Amino acid sequence: MKVQNEFSKYADQYGNYNIIQEKVVEKLISDLEDSPSNVLDLGCGKGALFSAIEWSLEHFVGVDFAPGMLELHPKEGDNVEVVECIYGDFNDEELFHQLSFDHFDRIFSASALQWATDLDKVFSNIASLKRPLSLAIFSGSTFKSMFETAGVEPLLRSSEEIIAIAKRHFNVEVEIVQYKLEFDSVREMFRYIKRSGVSGNRNLLGFKEMKKLMNEYPLNYLEFEVVFLKN
Repeated sequence: MKVQNEFSKYADQYGNYNIIQEKVVEKLISDLEDSPSNVLDLGCGKGALFSAIEWSLEHFVGVDFAPGMLELHPKEGDNVEVVECIYGDFNDEELFHQLSFDHFDRIFSASALQWATDLDKVFSNIASLKRPLSLAIFSGSTFKSMFETAGVEPLLRSSEEIIAIAKRHFNVEVEIVQYKLEFDSVREMFRYIKRSGVSGNRNLLGFKEMKKLMNEYPLNYLEFEVVFLKN
């Protein structure tokens, strides 16, 4: 298992609330040793993974449970004629039954599976498709110092738990990447959290905890940790 660190400054990309997610997609693509023609993207959102693919595709299936996101998936440019957007939830076993009738060269998921209700079950269903994987999952060390300062429990599973569950279902290479994103102010940090989607649109903190953080947060950056699984 490899662990690496990356550091970025938010001010350099002001207004881009998907900085970390874009870095995750870039890594998933750059780690490939081939150019899969038939791709499944679980939790595709508005198409960040599809937009990063520069080779020709035969079929691209993007699955998301948010119709508004699917509506934003690219409709112009290379490969759009082979895109199939499916409204579906990766927590639903029936979805994988439907997907089993398709052929995929590789299954991707970028920054979505951390929201699985039962990750063990979701991994089991993914494994049933018997295809190569490139998965990226945010861990509980995301926003670690923020949660510690506020005195609240992490929102997500630990990297150790994610890896243990994954190894029950897959023979995978594991890499943990710890990202840090620097801000000019604490207020800008919380604006980023609210708008970036990293929190899954969940209310991380109440008013009391938020006020405490505004006054006491000791850092000028946010931490993110992503577990990459590949085979």
